[in-house]
Amino acid sequence: MSLTPRQLFVTTALPYANAPFHVGHMMEYIQADIWVRFQRMRGHTVHFVCADDAHGAPIMIAAEKAGKTPQQFVADIAADRKQYLDGFHIGFDHWHSTDAPENHQLAKEIYIALREAGFISTKSVEQFFDPVKGMFLPDRYVKGECPKCSAKDQYGDSCEACGAVYSPTELMNPYSTLTGATPVLKSSEHYFFKLSDPRCVEFLQSWSNSGHLQTEVLNKIKEWFNTDESGKTGLSDWDISRDAPYFGIEIPDAPGKYFYVWLDAPIGYLASLSAHFKHIGQDMNAFLADPATEQIHFIGKDITYFHTLFWPAMLKFSGRKVPDKIFVHGFITLGGDKMSKSRGTGISPLKYLSLGLNAEWLRYYLAAKLNSRVEDVEFTPDDFVARVNSDLVGKYINIASRAAGFLSKRFGGKLSGDLGVEGRTLLDTLRAHRATIEALYEEREFGKAQREIMLLADRVNEYVDQHKPWELAKLEGQEAVLHDVCSVCLEAFRLLTIYLKPVLPTLAAQVEAFMNLPPLRFDDAQRAMGPHVISEYKHLMQRVDPKSVEALLAQPAPAVTAPQEAPAPGGEALAPTIGIDDFTKIDLRIAKIVDCSLVEGSSKLLRLTLDVGEVDEQGQPKTRNVFSGIQSAYQPSDLIGKLTVMVANLAPRKMKFGLSEGMVLAASHADEKAQPGLYILSPWPGAQPGMRVS
Repeated sequence: MSLTPRQLFVTTALPYANAPFHVGHMMEYIQADIWVRFQRMRGHTVHFVCADDAHGAPIMIAAEKAGKTPQQFVADIAADRKQYLDGFHIGFDHWHSTDAPENHQLAKEIYIALREAGFISTKSVEQFFDPVKGMFLPDRYVKGECPKCSAKDQYGDSCEACGAVYSPTELMNPYSTLTGATPVLKSSEHYFFKLSDPRCVEFLQSWSNSGHLQTEVLNKIKEWFNTDESGKTGLSDWDISRDAPYFGIEIPDAPGKYFYVWLDAPIGYLASLSAHFKHIGQDMNAFLADPATEQIHFIGKDITYFHTLFWPAMLKFSGRKVPDKIFVHGFITLGGDKMSKSRGTGISPLKYLSLGLNAEWLRYYLAAKLNSRVEDVEFTPDDFVARVNSDLVGKYINIASRAAGFLSKRFGGKLSGDLGVEGRTLLDTLRAHRATIEALYEEREFGKAQREIMLLADRVNEYVDQHKPWELAKLEGQEAVLHDVCSVCLEAFRLLTIYLKPVLPTLAAQVEAFMNLPPLRFDDAQRAMGPHVISEYKHLMQRVDPKSVEALLAQPAPAVTAPQEAPAPGGEALAPTIGIDDFTKIDLRIAKIVDCSLVEGSSKLLRLTLDVGEVDEQGQPKTRNVFSGIQSAYQPSDLIGKLTVMVANLAPRKMKFGLSEGMVLAASHADEKAQPGLYILSPWPGAQPGMRVS
């Protein structure tokens, strides 16, 4: 199969340099790395780069608290990156920083080009200013009472209690989270990128409809282009400046003004490529000016707005190449919730490695669940163990382990030159699936690709079970048959290794060494290995021990600061004392469970349909949908028709499986291993749906 060589410029989203990597970073990098390795295995040229997003107020403030300069703070974070990337076999060509000279230069050049093209404007903006700290406060550094529901300690951009979105100046009783001071309103001149300019709107509408985006992303883009009654587009001009003190790049001809971090961060893609090209002695501008060059970005769904509006427009109107594809993915979740290190629900990549868990187990597991859509990926411990042990060890590795030993002991490691009609038919079947597997990798349908490969592995194992080399080895006069069967198995194993290599690069390298092969490419699938001598086989992969996964997910026990005179009730200390006003904010209601079902894709959740005594506008009974992590304790049939207690005024929460409109109450001991059990609360007979609990 002859292919026109492609030249690709591929990036992943720049991680903010205020913390180590978390598992969400690793999922994105692994996804991109698989795609890049696949392209290289097809003979294409790929430049794969990334960088630390090094600027902004949060880094400036964190550095100050740590007693470091921002530059040293970022450098310390950056020094930690290599162990993650090497540990999970992620092969970036270059890793850079947005505080590097290349980024300072490029950001200023792009800004000046936009200014000269008429896309920069200024206007006075009124913001909160911390009189103690002497700085304007970003939204997340202002807290106060929600202007909608009066909930206390809400951030300056949205309320976590009622979900309202607002501006910081709308907060009641605002205060600075940096000093506790009451902020004052102060005006400052800000610089804006004119995203509402008709030229921008026309370009973005055309670009977004030209095959650069996934369907779900395109549908979201169309919402942002909605116009009002006067015909004005929904796109707003973008505030691209911040006032000193600020850690960032100073705006040309504007002393004391700095680029907002989100302006210079994506420019970091180009800066990293520039530094990489300097290192390899190539001309970046010539590379990007070549019409054959493809510019590809892998990003998470939470930063779609910046990458599908501002970034293409900035590039277009500064006279630069615009992205060819922006591949957006979802989050990695655990129990239906986005993993969060701060909430203790994340998976530490370094802990994973330190426990001896094979990095390629995680690479394969994620690949088996990833697709080309903007969907979250659920990490399920039992599924992780089962999938790796069944697919990789039980199906794939099993082929080599059942045949290679006989070749070494009986035939000096030499493969047979005559594979027989049945063997050739099997191998032709494996080769015939090459185009399908390539197409799935190209479209980032990694899960479908892995399923296709494992179906082929099933066919090979059927061949092994049919011919039983371990029995042939015991029979006289069957040496030639044994030789042919084992040779077919090893050739099939080589073909499967080609197909799995983008996902399992280190294991593939071990196979190449054991089989005395040069680095495998997809073209090699069409060529038979021929007469060949393999080295002695050594086991290539162990099974996952479920106890290691349990240890990975186990949360550290809280430190004991003082001996307790008596055991804490329920295994944990009582919460701090509250007043009656705090308690009355929680609206507890009797609810009837009118329906209950399992949640597909979750081993923990049940979907409850609850009658809380509510009616709709037509006076008809109205139910609520609630997801509850009680599957381990109850079957759906146990709960239907029962009464329970729910928090009725809890803000709805959007989960992977749907909208959860409240919370049912259940009791359990803090130490679930020592005292297992989960008990949903149930009121006495006579209570009715909708009654308030007080």
